Amino acid sequence: MDFQADFIIIGGGIAGAGAGYELSRLGKVILLEAESQPGYHTTGRSAAVYSSTYGQGDPVLRALVLGSTDFLKNPPEGFSEHALLHPREHLFICDRDDLRPLNKLHDDLARVTDDVAWLGREEILERVPLMTEPFLEKALLERDVADMDVHALHEGFLRGMRSRGGIVMTDSPAEAIEQITGGWRVSTPTGTYEVPILVNAAGAWVDQVAKLAGVAPIGIQPLRRTAILVDPPEGVNIDNWPFVTEAQDKFYFKPDAGKILVSPMDQTPSEPCDAQPEEMDVAYAAHYLEEAIGMPVRKIDHQWAGLRSHVADHHPVAGFAPDTEGFFWLAGQGGFGIKTAVALGRITASLVQGKGLPEDLLAFGLKQSDISAERLQK
Repeated sequence: MDFQADFIIIGGGIAGAGAGYELSRLGKVILLEAESQPGYHTTGRSAAVYSSTYGQGDPVLRALVLGSTDFLKNPPEGFSEHALLHPREHLFICDRDDLRPLNKLHDDLARVTDDVAWLGREEILERVPLMTEPFLEKALLERDVADMDVHALHEGFLRGMRSRGGIVMTDSPAEAIEQITGGWRVSTPTGTYEVPILVNAAGAWVDQVAKLAGVAPIGIQPLRRTAILVDPPEGVNIDNWPFVTEAQDKFYFKPDAGKILVSPMDQTPSEPCDAQPEEMDVAYAAHYLEEAIGMPVRKIDHQWAGLRSHVADHHPVAGFAPDTEGFFWLAGQGGFGIKTAVALGRITASLVQGKGLPEDLLAFGLKQSDISAERLQK
């Protein structure tokens, strides 16, 4: 069966879903997902936290988060039955033997926001009563932070796309991609699809999709990230604990549905795959939690891994390939794809119309050259 549309999106994670939501305002969208359900890989394994200072205040990432904030805080009527954001403080900690990383982090964040404050011993213990002595010298608090309902955001995008006539095809990996007169032909097990514009939002697999299409790669590097869930100490209410991050990105932990979610913040280079946790990374996660709150981890309820995909400068790629007409990159969202998906979807819709970046993102300081594919091929 042959299908014709205005846009094909390869990849049904948060990036593809966000783009589909916006592109469906412009024409018919077909979203092709290789797995049996969209968001199976990285999106479905994310413990996303909203913060406008992600990446130590990186200006490109900050602009993208700010360009998503209004939507995330006040989604359109009917987008989701649930709030997308649930407030939670962010506490940065550091071993008192060397506080330089924490001091540097404070200086970096203070350059872009007033929402950071120093806390002393008693204030730290008010928030995490089990925090151990090495981390009680001082800590850095950020308040405008929230847990994100990843499922609600992802499903809201897909539901909105479908309501405008968009189609999601699962179990549909691209087996062949051919440039044809006026566009692209994509062959999958579920049919052949022809469109003027192909959006490559395949996450860790974007360079493989590009190879099928005869397009120069962008040098994507998937990095494995591990997480575990453990029970809190008996009788301890952790519901209001902050999201706690070690200042040198050694580990983080946070409450998650009555349990403690912990990550050693590993970033191990990987091939594109169905990522699985390594025993050593799981052990590091448990060790770091024990070190921070003095709680022996005797049982791990759940463990998993996902892939965070970056290009060389760790900024996303959004824009047409410089060497091939109608091939649009939407890639390299690393660990910030959930919190920037709204802005990147809007950028995709604007750029395919030849309009440049949306005005609000320009006002936040974003430049098209910051996210273009051209910057990677110089």
